[in-house]
Formats: sequence, structure tokens, C-alpha cells
Amino acid sequence: MRTLLVYDWPTRIFHWLFATFFIAAFAISNLIDDDSAAFSLHMLAGLAMCGVILLRLVWSLIGTRHARLSDLVLGPAHLAAYFKGMFTGTTRRWTGHNPASSWAAVAMICLGIGLGITGYLMTAGPGSETLEDAHELMANAFLAVVLLHVGGLVAHALRHRDRLAASMVTGRKQVLSTGQAAVRSHPFAGLAFVVLAGFSTVYLLQHYDAQTRSLDLFGKTLRLGESEGGQESEGTDGDRDDEDGHG
Repeated sequence: MRTLLVYDWPTRIFHWLFATFFIAAFAISNLIDDDSAAFSLHMLAGLAMCGVILLRLVWSLIGTRHARLSDLVLGPAHLAAYFKGMFTGTTRRWTGHNPASSWAAVAMICLGIGLGITGYLMTAGPGSETLEDAHELMANAFLAVVLLHVGGLVAHALRHRDRLAASMVTGRKQVLSTGQAAVRSHPFAGLAFVVLAGFSTVYLLQHYDAQTRSLDLFGKTLRLGESEGGQESEGTDGDRDDEDGHG
């Protein structure tokens, strides 16, 4: 069985940046107390994740065949047939995304956008418990989709004895048909993807004020936590009030 280049460089780079930023944001939110200054990195990682999502959506319109939205297999009948075939051993082999990975990709992109929107609203204004609950629910749903996706990769590998998981590293997949053509790798587009993602991350870091725990995002100030200075000033005012009261 021959192998074929299916996923270009930008598609693979997005996959790993997307995973890295989500894992970082999720880990920080669960391992670091929200009163800590380091907790602000959760929001920065989330914004960086949204940045690479935007780049990926652009590439889904102009990229190679298997990077495009039109390559996703989202028909419910295809999904049902795919899962049925997993148990009967008759699962169809897909050159690009199979129905399960197509639905997983759409779910993770939508949840990533939802996390970005709710996170922005929580920091741009007074926020609300409803927003916080929605944000947490989507984060947990995202993790569930990731775990199901990984489980699906393992099941596929055990069923077909191939290296499907490695396709997002090498870009190559095993194919049955001899009439299929490889896609272009687009290394320079991949490099541009990395540069743009890097610039957006640097922008976030440069416009983040650790002292006030605020971020200037294109002229809009986002509050990523209570500033130490604000807490100290409140304590000082309180002390002065106590002194005035005792005096």
C-alpha cells in the first residue's frame, strides 16, 4: 500500500498550535488559582488559540484539497456508516478527513470560537455567572471531544493497522487507490503561518501589563484579573478610613 501527501504544512502546523494553546489554557485554568498573576496566561493562550483559528479558516478557503472545508464529510449517514463499519470491519478508507474526524474538527473549531467570545466578554465588561458557566461548559466539552478524537485514532489504528495518527506529523497517509494525486506541501505558506502566529503571540505579550493584569487589545482594555496595585490602594484607603474613624 502506497503513501500519499495529504495534509500540507499549514494544516499540520495549525493542528499542533491549536492543540498546544488549548492544552496550555486548560491546564492553567485548572492548575493555577485565579487570584494568581500567572492565571492571566490562561487568557493570553486562549486569544492566541483564536488567532490560529482565524488563520486556519482563511486557509480552509484557499488551501489544498484536503485542507478545505469542502473536504469535510459531515453527512449523518456517512457518520453512521463509519461507526457501523468500525464494528463490522467494513469501514471505508478516506484519503482526507473521515466522517468522525470531520465532525471532531468542526466541533473543536466552534468550541474554540465560543471560548474566545465568552472569554472576551468576561474580561471586556463586568461579566456574569452565566458567561462563566458557558465558558467552563465549552472548555469541558472541548476536552471531551479531544479525548473522543484520540480514542477514535487508537481504535482506527487497531482496526486497520496503519499509522493514521502520524499523518499530522508527516502529512502522509496510506491510500488504496492508485489514481489519487498528492497535494502540494506549501512550505512557504506554512512558514508564513508560523510567522503570523508568532507575531500575534508577541503582540499579546507586548500589550499585556503584568502590574495591572490588563491587556490592550486593539484599543480595548481587557481585565485579566485584579491588579496588585488596585488591591494595595484599596487596603490603603481602608486603613485611612479606619484611622479617621478612630481619630
